[in-house]
Amino acid sequence: MPATGDAAPDFTAPLANGDVDEFSLSAELDEEAPIVLAFFPGAFTGVCTEEMCTFQDRLAAFDDLDASVYGVSRDSPFALNEFRAQNDLEFGLISDFNKEIIDEYGIAMDFDDLGVYGVAKRSVFVVDADGEITYSWVSDDPGVEPEYAEVEAAVEDLA
Repeated sequence: MPATGDAAPDFTAPLANGDVDEFSLSAELDEEAPIVLAFFPGAFTGVCTEEMCTFQDRLAAFDDLDASVYGVSRDSPFALNEFRAQNDLEFGLISDFNKEIIDEYGIAMDFDDLGVYGVAKRSVFVVDADGEITYSWVSDDPGVEPEYAEVEAAVEDLA
């Protein structure tokens, strides 16, 4: 699992942004850094919806810092577009349908009792323009949300 100070694992994946486009972390760093990657287990679930809606509510603060926010989950890009629409999310959601990003970041989690395997642990990584992780937070408890003010402070430190 990458930690603060490590190079962020690069990836290319579908981006749900109303359409379905391609997102490549390394390609976006030049124009959109710092980038906040907010991994969540699954769209349309209680805590995940609350988390993404809280990032939406705080989006102006990230915009003021010239930072970009992206949610990341195993959901298909089509499901993520519906999730965005139903929750009025203005930021893009990255589909890791094949679990490649989750594996690369070492944050896979299983819900054995539900028969659900390989979803993302709730995690947040801030990546600077050089591709370095300047903030990382990973929870083993899917019911715990990140400290949003802490994420904002980490981004502000890069300004």
